[in-house]
Amino acid sequence: MKKSIILLILPLLISCSSNGITSGDEQAFISGNGVATYIAPDQRREAPEISGPTLSGGNFEAEPGKLLILNVWASWCSPCRAEAAALQELSLSYPEVQFLGVLTRDTRVAAQSFVERFGITYPSLTDDAILLEFHGQLIPNAIPTTLIIDGKSRLAARISGEVTYSSLKELIERVKSDE
Repeated sequence: MKKSIILLILPLLISCSSNGITSGDEQAFISGNGVATYIAPDQRREAPEISGPTLSGGNFEAEPGKLLILNVWASWCSPCRAEAAALQELSLSYPEVQFLGVLTRDTRVAAQSFVERFGITYPSLTDDAILLEFHGQLIPNAIPTTLIIDGKSRLAARISGEVTYSSLKELIERVKSDE
């Protein structure tokens, strides 16, 4: 079952960039266009348990009852670099919300350099196998993808592609107002 899911998701994650071409040493990937999908509270499905080893060597476990922003990223991804400052700023603006990165298709060394360069203070999981657990829901379908999991541990929204400060803030506020 997991192999078929991997085979289903893998082409989505390795296909092409937003213009179909990558240059230099960047790896090929699908870059979304920043479209946000919101799920009404009565239509939400339970998200998988979010936990695992982090880039800093610790372990992350999502706190029950807290909103969680989960961002799938890689250091070589141009849109990931472009959105890093907005994500970091929002993580500081919303201390009551958990922020979590999920590193995909990258090395620890490159990822650690990215975290240091952009001053990222929230944790990042180093095992992207958690992404397979979202099958049957709004799956992370691009790099970057940002998922919002509500305080009842249900998938509430997805931004496929680069987030902006205002687009993610608007979704955070909308999901918070649902609770």
